[in-house]
Amino acid sequence: MKFEPKLSFDFLQVEVIDKGICGRCGGCVSFCTADRIGALEIGKDGFPGYSNKEACLECGLCYLICPQTINLNDDVKAKFQWNAPIGHVKDVFSLRATDKKIHEAATDGGVVTALLIDMLNRGLIDGAVVSKRTGLFNRESVVATTPQELLEAAGSFFAEAPHLEEVGSGYSSCVPLVKTIREYSKKRLSKLAVVGTPCQINAVRKMQVLNILPSDIIEFTVGLFCMQCFSMERLIDSHFMEAHNIDLKNVKKMNVKEDFYLHMDTGEVVHIPLEEVESIARPACLACLDFSNDFADISVGGLGSPEGYTTVLVRTITGKKRIADTMYSGAVEHLSGSNIQKLTSEKERILSLVGKFAEKKVRRGTANLEMLK
Repeated sequence: MKFEPKLSFDFLQVEVIDKGICGRCGGCVSFCTADRIGALEIGKDGFPGYSNKEACLECGLCYLICPQTINLNDDVKAKFQWNAPIGHVKDVFSLRATDKKIHEAATDGGVVTALLIDMLNRGLIDGAVVSKRTGLFNRESVVATTPQELLEAAGSFFAEAPHLEEVGSGYSSCVPLVKTIREYSKKRLSKLAVVGTPCQINAVRKMQVLNILPSDIIEFTVGLFCMQCFSMERLIDSHFMEAHNIDLKNVKKMNVKEDFYLHMDTGEVVHIPLEEVESIARPACLACLDFSNDFADISVGGLGSPEGYTTVLVRTITGKKRIADTMYSGAVEHLSGSNIQKLTSEKERILSLVGKFAEKKVRRGTANLEMLK
C-alpha cells in the first residue's frame, strides 16, 4: 500500500473536482478525520470544499478513498483477484424472485430485494443501505430494516437523487450512500448490506483496505451494472425528451440493458441507444472505467438475461454463500433447467456480453481521462 506524504484536500481539488469528474458522493467529507474539526464541508453546489483549511490534518484520507483516484487501486484489485475485463467471477446466474409482489415492484427480476429480505430474515444483516423513490424522478438513500422497507425501495433508477438534509436540493449524487453508512454507524448496529453503483462500491472497498470506521459494519455489497447515471437538470434542460417525443410525466420506470429503456404508463417501451444517453450523463460517469461493478460480492443487472430476470455475477465466497442460501430457500428461481450443457453455454454468452460493455466503458473513460490531462 502506497501512502503519499502530506496529501491534503488540495490534491483532490486539482485532480478530481476541478477536472469535473467528482461524483459528489460525499465520502471525502464524511470519512475524513479532519471533518470532525470542520476542515471540509459540502457546498451548496453539492461539491466538497474547505470550511476551515487550517484545520486540515493532511492525513490524505479524503484523497485516498475517492473513487476517481488511483493510489489504492492495486490494493483493491489484489484483494479481489481482479482480472480484465470484468474482474473475478465465480459463477453466473439468471434469476428472478418467486414472490410476485417483489417481482412486480422490480425493474428486472427482483433478485436484490429477495436476497436482502432473505438475509434480513436470517439475521445475517441488520439492514441494507438502498435508494428509495420519493417522487417521480427523486430518490434518497435510506437504511431499510424491514422487509416492507426493502420492498418499497425495489427497482433501479439512473438519475441523480437529491440529498436534502443539510444543504437543500443543491447536494446530489447518484445516491448518497456513503454519508448514510456513516450516519447509520452511530446507531451501533453492526451488520449492513450496501447496494450501490461501481464508484460507490469502490469507495467502500478503499475504506475497507484502510480499515476506516465504520466500513467494518458492511457485511455484504451488491453492485449494480452501470454505464452511466444522468442529471435531471441536464435531462430537463436538454432537448433529449423532446427529440424522442417523450413526456416525463408518462414515464413509469427506466432500465438499462443493451439500450436505455423507458417504460411508459401506456405499456409502450421506448428504446434509446446508450450513445444518445451520454449527452445527459454525469461527467463523472463518463470518466469511470467500471461497468460491471468488479469489486462487489455480487454484481447485478438486466444485461444478458431475458425480460423479468436478473443477471447475477457471483464474485466472492460470501456472495456465493448468500446466493446459494437464497436459491435453496426458494426465494429466487433459476432460468435454466438441469441441462448442464445449455447452462454452460448461457453463462459464456452472458459473460461475453458483459465483457463487451465493460470494454466499451473502459475505452470511453480512458479517452475522456486522456482529454483531461
